[in-house]
Amino acid sequence: MLVHIKRLSHCYALPQYCHEGDSGMDIFAAHGVLLNPGDVAKILTGFCLEIPHGYEGQIRPRSGMILNTHLSFETGTVDQGYRGEVHVVVRNFGPRPYSIARGDRIAQLVFAPVVRAELSEVAEVTPSQRGGKGLGSSGKR
Repeated sequence: MLVHIKRLSHCYALPQYCHEGDSGMDIFAAHGVLLNPGDVAKILTGFCLEIPHGYEGQIRPRSGMILNTHLSFETGTVDQGYRGEVHVVVRNFGPRPYSIARGDRIAQLVFAPVVRAELSEVAEVTPSQRGGKGLGSSGKR
């Protein structure tokens, strides 16, 4: 799949696969930011995408960032028709400030096909074994 990408003047590096077989391309911070506890920030990436029809870009956290920091990287969707700068939203849940430097790998970009659903309104949905049991319904063990 060919995806057109535009590098903006403040771009550190374009997204890139780091290992053979990776599904996600690492995304780099285009600028630095200091996140105090509780802060939420929009991290610019320095690039715009032209995603082919029938696909989307998914912004996902990097597993190492989740494990090694108290940062939460929000998942997001880059729709096929969006042509603005891609950004990553991050929140510091930790007790101390955390610094993201220009050039840090902050998230990953995965391309996926889009399935568009047709909704059919009904008076009732078909019952299932699970029913309306939601969060934690399968138990801990």
